[in-house]
Amino acid sequence: MADYNPEKLRNIALVGHGSSGKTSLTAAILFDGGVTSRLTKVDKGNTVTDYDPEEIERKISINSVPCFVEWKGNKINIIDTPGYSSFLWDTRASLRAVDSALVLVCGVAGVEVGTEKVWEMLEELHLPRMLVVNKLDRENSSFSRTVEEIQQFFGRQAIPVQIPVGEEKDFSGVVDLIKKKAYLFEKDESGKFQETDIPANLKEEVEKRYTQLVEIVAESDEKLMEKYFEQGELTPEELLQGLKKSIMAHQVFPIFAASALSNIGIQPLLDGIVDFVPSPLERGSIRARVKGQEQTLPLSVDGPFAALVFKTISDPYTGRISLLRVFSGKVSGEATVSNTNKDTEEKLGGVFFLQGKEQVPAGQARAGDIVATAKLKATLTGDTLCAKGEEIEFEPIRFPEPSISFAIEPKTRADEDKISQATHRVTEEDPTVRIERDPETNQLLISGNGELHVRIITDKLKKRYNLDVELKPPKIPYRETIKGRSDVQGKYKKQTGGRGQYGDCKIKMEPLPRGKDFEFEDKIFGGAIPKNFIPSIEKGIQEARKKGVLAGYPVVDFKVILYDGSYHEVDSSDIAFKIAASMAFKKGMKEARPTLLEPVMNVEIYTPEAYMGDIMGALNGRRGKVQGMEQKGNLRILKAQVPMAEMLDFEPTLTSITGGRGSFIMEFSHYDEVPAQIQQKIIAEAIKEGRVKPEEE
Repeated sequence: MADYNPEKLRNIALVGHGSSGKTSLTAAILFDGGVTSRLTKVDKGNTVTDYDPEEIERKISINSVPCFVEWKGNKINIIDTPGYSSFLWDTRASLRAVDSALVLVCGVAGVEVGTEKVWEMLEELHLPRMLVVNKLDRENSSFSRTVEEIQQFFGRQAIPVQIPVGEEKDFSGVVDLIKKKAYLFEKDESGKFQETDIPANLKEEVEKRYTQLVEIVAESDEKLMEKYFEQGELTPEELLQGLKKSIMAHQVFPIFAASALSNIGIQPLLDGIVDFVPSPLERGSIRARVKGQEQTLPLSVDGPFAALVFKTISDPYTGRISLLRVFSGKVSGEATVSNTNKDTEEKLGGVFFLQGKEQVPAGQARAGDIVATAKLKATLTGDTLCAKGEEIEFEPIRFPEPSISFAIEPKTRADEDKISQATHRVTEEDPTVRIERDPETNQLLISGNGELHVRIITDKLKKRYNLDVELKPPKIPYRETIKGRSDVQGKYKKQTGGRGQYGDCKIKMEPLPRGKDFEFEDKIFGGAIPKNFIPSIEKGIQEARKKGVLAGYPVVDFKVILYDGSYHEVDSSDIAFKIAASMAFKKGMKEARPTLLEPVMNVEIYTPEAYMGDIMGALNGRRGKVQGMEQKGNLRILKAQVPMAEMLDFEPTLTSITGGRGSFIMEFSHYDEVPAQIQQKIIAEAIKEGRVKPEEE
């Protein structure tokens, strides 16, 4: 296909809450633009952008997927993004590749938590945006109610540029407030429409909405404001220019009306994308580090090649595909380029455009465009590729920390052999997944952004790599410690046929402040134990502390003072003193009031205010301690400390309380003593599992 100059490109992400219709809108755009020969449907599993088996089965978008359409001499690159909170990291990464966004709002449900979250991302990244009130042919949909809600959340700068003709099942078209023309669509999903005069029953509302639009646009420009005050109106050209300028300056957010599923209002929306959102050239320069210095890099086809890798697709058959947004210069598909982050060179495996999963050959990658390349060896998501010797680096993409972990167990020995390579591929594609072995519990842990996220990853392991694993809650890394002091002797004496074994040591044990782990003090005087055996005594205690006396967990925050002992000229040895120290440790632990410690997490919960009371009640029931509250936009942030054991199943509880509007993050804070009644259960479980013997209790 033809190479497009930057001024003829539009890069736009479709964002919004899950099920607001992003994939259906993408399908309608591709049909109206002649890319597909029929209107594809999510329910039928045949859309261009939801091609992953998991997406087809669940009927939700899990991955950001690029596609493109040619419209009136322009190329529009579209990224269809996920809307559910577990996958918003992918949406955020994709926003680094575009110059604008189209925010979808369901005409029935209105502004939802996903709408708020993507709006916050767009604010943070300073991206121009338009809105679409979708699903206007649904029962109980209302354009005016939804617009009112949008303005409550995002301000009166969100302003309609269209109004619908008809409501619910009678929704049949849109009125363009700027052109003052109506577009009535056929009811056969063909996208065909006729341009007509405004229906008589809508003329009053059109005038009212038109006046509101002109006032908002005039407010954003001093010259237009002066003219509007003097003459009481603006010409259509002035209104259009003023609107585009204010959209680019994030001062106005135009609202369109549509039904993606019925293919109503899609072509006027495509005209709006071409007319209103900036081309890469209009968006201008981008911040970058060039040879270590912060500066702005102008967008130019003639500049040095520089591109950001905003997504990686790992496929068992085609290998690794890297998606690039080219910000400067141009490059051929066989070129060798530099990866600035990894300080290495990469040979591009061709360049192509992605139409969903279909690869469309591209002659070269040019500034402003979104392209893909294959088989890069070291490059991952967030890396910068540039011309050799240029040392250009864009700001890396930040990914959220995982919020939930599960243990995974391969079902067969064959699965165990495959796990390393398969999990490596998955983490290449999804940087928010962590798969690592816990050195303490020896469990293989998978961590992600929610239970749905983790389950989709394990389903992917099975379907893509034929790797079957079971999900189990992770073991809690408890610790043991002492609350009292003890003074004990450990004596090991063994006499067999030849040389015997003899080691004798006396130790005192005392608690240390939390987090101090372990101290060993040698207070031997007068050679009661020769110096060369002291390291063996410390080693014996270090080895013995790996398994405590209560439930078999590592022992922390205690001090051992070695103050006396005895030895035998012939029979004493390193091993004998190690065993004696181990015996002393176990005896000393039992006499020093041992107790269990549990990890406590710092938890931040993001929720609308209405659910605060119920969430605080849920935290109290989980032994949580609320530390404070903050406000961020329309959300409240509740900060608390909660034992890790109580957080393993918190996600479904939070989803249930908030109807999916809440989310949380957590990280380790400190260890604290486990309440006595819970200790008994943990100890009983340890005996049942054979980690300790009943008499060791």
